[in-house]
Amino acid sequence: MGNLVQQYIDIAKEKNPGEPEFLQTVEEVLTSIEPVLEAHPEYIEAGLVERLIEPERGVQFRVPWVDDNGKVHVNRGYRFEFSSALGPYKGGLRFAPNVYPGILKFLGFEQIFKNSLTGLPIGGGKGGADFDPNGKSDAEVMRFCQSFVTELFRHIGPNTDVPAGDLGVGGREIGYMFGQYKRLTNVYDGTWTGKGTENGGLAGRTEATGYGIVFFAREMLKHCGESLEGKTVVVSGFGNVSWGTIQKLNQLGAKVITISGPDGYILDEDGITGEKEDFLLELRASGKNICAPYADKFPGSKFVAGKKPWEVKADLYIPCATQNEVHMEDAKNIVASGAKFYCEGSNMPTTNEAIAYMQENGIIVGPAKAANAGGVACSCLEMAQNAEHLIWSKEDVYNQLEGIMVNIHKESAEASERYNLGYDLVKGANIAGFERVAKAMMLQGIV
Repeated sequence: MGNLVQQYIDIAKEKNPGEPEFLQTVEEVLTSIEPVLEAHPEYIEAGLVERLIEPERGVQFRVPWVDDNGKVHVNRGYRFEFSSALGPYKGGLRFAPNVYPGILKFLGFEQIFKNSLTGLPIGGGKGGADFDPNGKSDAEVMRFCQSFVTELFRHIGPNTDVPAGDLGVGGREIGYMFGQYKRLTNVYDGTWTGKGTENGGLAGRTEATGYGIVFFAREMLKHCGESLEGKTVVVSGFGNVSWGTIQKLNQLGAKVITISGPDGYILDEDGITGEKEDFLLELRASGKNICAPYADKFPGSKFVAGKKPWEVKADLYIPCATQNEVHMEDAKNIVASGAKFYCEGSNMPTTNEAIAYMQENGIIVGPAKAANAGGVACSCLEMAQNAEHLIWSKEDVYNQLEGIMVNIHKESAEASERYNLGYDLVKGANIAGFERVAKAMMLQGIV
């Protein structure tokens, strides 16, 4: 790591103490773009990196709400608007007990480059609250969402900041927030994405992230002269991303043998397909975050409590659960399995050390900011659909999504080759994403 990059990382550490997730992604991105900075001293002179690692705006606010027993609760809400160089801020809202500025800033910073890779006119932002929707009634979730938006609405808009869903924020939550936003602004517009199709949502959006991951993984294998057909795949998680990923893998002839939850993982060597695939929707909707019911329903499968699926031998690994679920020990298991491919599904699911170890041992890594960009790409398509007052079919959406993901892989691979890095998609994706943002920032002056 060069002195210049270390200098920027030190600035981030000094200004963001106690926020390891944010500092992790800053280090991962900046070490990748070092050759770009060396080739473009004008970027250094213009302070591009210092500006990128500092959000353009961040708001924190209280969210008071009343439960079904009449008890008052107070949560914290946040929105970090990182970069509008390419377009309005775009990124999801996360509702989870562990939400705090460090997680949201990591997600928002990643979103800058992920959104840039899509080639669409969207900037990067992220938000959420330390609220847990699990176990809450619909009425309680509605009251929380309405209170949350009563503050957030003044900071967002179709040409300013367009939130979407994330962990803990699905169609139910988006619907309640969209309704309150509409009530407060008296405007029916494309400010929210991830809406139900009855509210102007995009057909196929639920599975878009997972489908996009598989399209990207397919391109990785194709680059190496291989195909997904007949490959065994280990997938973690069982939410929307996992479900979409598994569905598309099955369609392309791969065999998925695991899912996972907080309590352990399921190993199903017969393959998670058909009725089993459909059952994931029931698990996802249960709000219980457990996989054990799968083993009860399908006796041929095995539930392994308290462990992660990275010990299972496979051809391809796709983590789809949450950040930093794959550590060095897991990376060693993956390398020992003889696998050649690893494609990140969730945001930053792998520690920097684990990524480096896998790459050093010959595994091709597809980074999350490239592989899971299909979700936000389709959110941008939803914005366009709303602006044009049109309705697109699933086939229209899938075709556009596939084209976007093929191009993201192409841009990432070409960026890596351009800087003599070989076929390094991690560095290539960071470089390709950064270059587009950097050019836009240079044209806009010091803002």
